[in-house]
Amino acid sequence: MAINRPAQRFVKNIAEPNTRMQWPKALCVAGAMGTLLMSPMVIAQEPSPTKPIPATQTLASADIIFEKLMDDHWAAHLARNPVFATSLGVRDNDNRLGSYTLASYDAMVATSKAYLVRLNAIDPETLSKKNKVNHALFKLELKQTITDAQYGSKYLITTNREGPHTQAAGLPDQLPFFTVNDYKSYISRLRDLPRYLGEAEETLAAGAREGWTQPCEPMKGLSAAIRYHVVDSADDSVFMRPFEKRPEAISTREWKSLNKEARDAVITAAIPAFRSYADFYDTSYAPKCRTDISATTYPDGEAFYASKIKSFTTTDKTADEIHSLGLMEVKRIRGEMDKIIRTVKFDGTFKEFQTFLRTDPRFYAQTPEELVQITSAISKRIDGELPKLFRRMPRMPYTVKPVPADIAEGTTTAYYERPAGDGSRAGVYRINTSLLDQRPIFELEALTLHEAVPGHHFQIALSQELDLPGFRAYAYQTAFVEGWGLYAESLGLDVGFYQDPYQNFGRLSYEMWRACRLVVDTGMHAKGWTRKRAIEYMLTNTALSEHNVVAEIDRYITWPGQALAYKMGELKIQDLRKRARKALGDDFDLRRFHDAVLENGAVPLSVLDQYIEAFIAEEKDRLNIQ
Repeated sequence: MAINRPAQRFVKNIAEPNTRMQWPKALCVAGAMGTLLMSPMVIAQEPSPTKPIPATQTLASADIIFEKLMDDHWAAHLARNPVFATSLGVRDNDNRLGSYTLASYDAMVATSKAYLVRLNAIDPETLSKKNKVNHALFKLELKQTITDAQYGSKYLITTNREGPHTQAAGLPDQLPFFTVNDYKSYISRLRDLPRYLGEAEETLAAGAREGWTQPCEPMKGLSAAIRYHVVDSADDSVFMRPFEKRPEAISTREWKSLNKEARDAVITAAIPAFRSYADFYDTSYAPKCRTDISATTYPDGEAFYASKIKSFTTTDKTADEIHSLGLMEVKRIRGEMDKIIRTVKFDGTFKEFQTFLRTDPRFYAQTPEELVQITSAISKRIDGELPKLFRRMPRMPYTVKPVPADIAEGTTTAYYERPAGDGSRAGVYRINTSLLDQRPIFELEALTLHEAVPGHHFQIALSQELDLPGFRAYAYQTAFVEGWGLYAESLGLDVGFYQDPYQNFGRLSYEMWRACRLVVDTGMHAKGWTRKRAIEYMLTNTALSEHNVVAEIDRYITWPGQALAYKMGELKIQDLRKRARKALGDDFDLRRFHDAVLENGAVPLSVLDQYIEAFIAEEKDRLNIQ
């Protein structure tokens, strides 16, 4: 769907460079937390942009020049990210993975600078309305890429839960498997794993030399996650999963040959590559990990953390301002939680109620299958309520699957994987079925509304179907995407969810969790908090299990700033909803408001604000409201 808001109302007001067009989750096996801190996966030879072409005075020719620039940039992006390109049906580099060399990263930054020169040669006033918006957002994306290169983010290619090894292990879920060529290209990529993980080792080693390693404590479980894939037999490897069932289009003879090739690739390339990567991590990287958890102790660390706050929240707020906002939100939500405790007539303190929720068997599934079944039932129930919230819905379906076993115990309670852009793979809502006594079912309604619909699947799948340039259709603006996910949890109140007071407490606990993030992320990275203090703060104020709290705190330590995006984005959307309802009164249509929020894809919060101002003005015109 084309942009239909009057561009001149807001394009001139877009701030620079306070946002980052982050690349898609399809680039890695990422979940609710969004994309990694890592640089994009890039091929060794960076495509060179053409020389700058000045825009002419005519609207049509200026648009042609600008759209050619966007096309060139998107083609270069797909060339750098061959696995993602395959998911879109672009099969030019099907036989290889990306690259983690520092040279390829530097080439990507240099290319971004060259694209910015070309972009600056185009006067946005000579462009059409929709391209005025594209021009402004494209400029922000390029400038943020250049800004990020000032710091050491290129060295932080792994967190405590994700990295090159999880991206590699995710190949069976990220690629299409229909034809002989699909399987042959997959086998070629398995044989490419030694180069791919070897480059990651070199980049991590360079980071260690420059003082850019992750803190020790949060990374303790990473070695086991890597070695999960160091198996004795190809039959035990996740990489043989695509060969569990033969597609009808492939003959039995061809299938037997492909199986033999795959087994050889797993034994001679994939497993040795993981073994080498694990050995490198244990002997070279882990011994050089940092004892201090604060991002401000990196070289030029205060500026680095400030840049992450700006990038992830798309605001100009400081760490102190966000910390204070978090404290206020924690106090407000605690009051709502206390009301529910009184409603269920619990006789005890807040701490005792937390203990009750964390230990009573009634709140926990007994088997992984039961947890998936309950989650699936909630997903189906909310599907039927969507017409009450939206007029336009995505065409692509989603499914519910368990989190892969190799990462389950160290990762979050659930996450979402976007559908393939070529329509070959549905979206996936991953639910963690490990450690069942740490996964309370009273949180499942809020969790499902966030990760599936009307949260991540709804927003991301719809964005891919909009008539937008590729860099916008597949962008991952964390404040918008995760802000929408958190806002989506509250939409259950609009359609009859949270009737059970414990489920409603679960909703508030999840909102409290995101409010606490504002406090503990800034606390650890800007105000001298210890890991222990942050864990105790989360345990005191949420109903999350201790295991989940520890996993979350370790995530914030290794991924500074990202956790701030959720609450900041949700508060903005809630504010815009109140603003629109006040302006339109009884004529306010929630469905039209939601369509307006989502119809332009993921954008910075300042841009969203201006879109909704334009929406309010248009609604007043349509409804003849003075």
